[in-house]
Amino acid sequence: MPKFAANLSFLYLELPFLERFAAAAQDGFKAVEYLFPYEHEPREISDRLSAHGLQQVLFNAPPGDWGAGERGLACLADRQAEFQSGIVRSLDYALALGCPRVHVMAGLLPAGQDREACQPSYVSNLRWAAERAASKGLDLMIEPINQRDIPAYFLNRQDHAHELLQAIGAPNVLVQMDLYHCQIVEGDVSMKLRQYLPTGRVGHIQIASVPLRQEPDSGELHYPHLFALLDELGYAGWVGCEYRPRLGAVPGGTTAGLGWRPV
Repeated sequence: MPKFAANLSFLYLELPFLERFAAAAQDGFKAVEYLFPYEHEPREISDRLSAHGLQQVLFNAPPGDWGAGERGLACLADRQAEFQSGIVRSLDYALALGCPRVHVMAGLLPAGQDREACQPSYVSNLRWAAERAASKGLDLMIEPINQRDIPAYFLNRQDHAHELLQAIGAPNVLVQMDLYHCQIVEGDVSMKLRQYLPTGRVGHIQIASVPLRQEPDSGELHYPHLFALLDELGYAGWVGCEYRPRLGAVPGGTTAGLGWRPV
């Protein structure tokens, strides 16, 4: 059975961020992920991980001005210095938290530019970041994201992500395969898993229902089948629960929706 990590940017939203670690552990999670840790000092988070026996398995590098709508800097030629500073900061956090992987968001295509124009900057930036991460024994993730949720996002498809791995040429850059995004953009999720998991280049998986991004117990994807397929294919990594609880941020709402989780 897959190993599930609670995404604390989506789950337990009725609680302050630092209190969500205890809630996840109480519900039996052994690992957590989230979008960004940077509002807190590493020690504040590492203390929670240690106190509740949790492993930190993923977070994102700084994405630029998130509040202004920025969603990463990797494909932006004129933001290289800020991109590099953010990578250094994220790797410092990863080491402090014992987190083996960091997701590097690609960013939005600038007005008037297409993917072909932005790809050289993206590849160059990821090569630079991969070298720094490798020196610290860390992996970087790249994730195809659908354009319904993030219009104009640079990276949308699994085949493009794996082509980028070849162009970057760094063994510590892997694909973060979110099955929610994959279903919206491409569908045929079972065959995509069969195609890409055996390559060894998928480093993390995330789940949510489609189309509502809620608990993985309804909608277009039949997760019992997909969980069994992950086992069949020998996937030993973590599966991040990056969904919005159906009951929202009411007390106990996340816990009440965990009936989908195999025991």
